[in-house]
Amino acid sequence: MRVISGLMAGLCLAMPVRAEGFLPWQDAEMVALGATVYADHCAACHGAQLEGQVPDWRSPGPDGRLPAPPHDETGHTWHHADMLLFQITKYGTEALIGGEYRSNMMGFGDLLSDAEIVAVLAYIKSTWPPQVIAAHDRVNAAAQ
Repeated sequence: MRVISGLMAGLCLAMPVRAEGFLPWQDAEMVALGATVYADHCAACHGAQLEGQVPDWRSPGPDGRLPAPPHDETGHTWHHADMLLFQITKYGTEALIGGEYRSNMMGFGDLLSDAEIVAVLAYIKSTWPPQVIAAHDRVNAAAQ
């Protein structure tokens, strides 16, 4: 965990931190890259339309693992600050939260660059309605 903390400290220094977070969701190039990376690496579980594994993504499946949640406004992605979303995507849920939280969300740090992870998250945020973006910005501000 110290290694993760050190890496994240370095990442924090490299990214501009604003009250609304660091995801460049208004940058057309980053959003386009994010859409492509999402389609290639995320949509198989989280859905081509960010709908998650429906109908009940909140309850563990027969294997005891939580299904992939939606990343649209109906999900809980926007309830988390940018840095936590980045860490979950890079390292996976079990690495951050522990073995008690059982899901199939692996870390993508060995597969995607930091910029690609940020681009995916920017793409996801770019799809939210204005009121959800505003709520997410407040989550980021509170996390600072």
